[in-house]
Amino acid sequence: MRGMKRGLFITFEGPEKSGKSTQAGLLSGYLKGLGFKTIFVREPGSTGIGEKIRGILLDIKHTEMSEMTEMFLYMAARAQLVSEVITPALKKGYIVLCDRFLDSTLAYQGYGCGLDKDVIIKAGRWATSGLEPDLTLLLDFWASSANLKNHKSPDRIEMRPSAFHQKVRRGYFQLAKKQPRRIKVVQVERTKEQTQAKIREIVSTCLLKISSAKTAPSRY
Repeated sequence: MRGMKRGLFITFEGPEKSGKSTQAGLLSGYLKGLGFKTIFVREPGSTGIGEKIRGILLDIKHTEMSEMTEMFLYMAARAQLVSEVITPALKKGYIVLCDRFLDSTLAYQGYGCGLDKDVIIKAGRWATSGLEPDLTLLLDFWASSANLKNHKSPDRIEMRPSAFHQKVRRGYFQLAKKQPRRIKVVQVERTKEQTQAKIREIVSTCLLKISSAKTAPSRY
């Protein structure tokens, strides 16, 4: 099995129905095939507590939930995931792939809902003990809005109006503009394989920066 001197934290971001989970899963299988110790987690969730919070957040019956309550629930699930899963895995040299992280809260509750982004950042640093991704892959798909409208069983967040989701998308691009070294925008291609090829190229470059040439993947 390939080893790494320290773990690598990669997050996947993007609007609803942009293919994050699919691409993260494909990358996880690819990296495991190369011999890297890899785990794939999602937000909110991937812990017993986090999954219960996820159910509360996405339940369409919770129409009375305030935007501030929503933000803190996401932070609570994130704090549990970081302490229970992500930090221990990174210490053991794992590559951690996470479907959403703090950028999602900034995009959705900050840009989308209009909450104070400085407050979100401060709360996020507290919840994560200052943990930041080494690399963030921002998936942008031109048909994501159309796919969302055609979704038969939308959750509480997906049910929000198109104007909200447009704000989220613009917010993501603002974040990418502010942090271009960490956040890499990936335009989703016609097939998942074409998109995955782009992602693997970016991740390979990232691995080369923190690993020896012997441990970094040299081909696909």
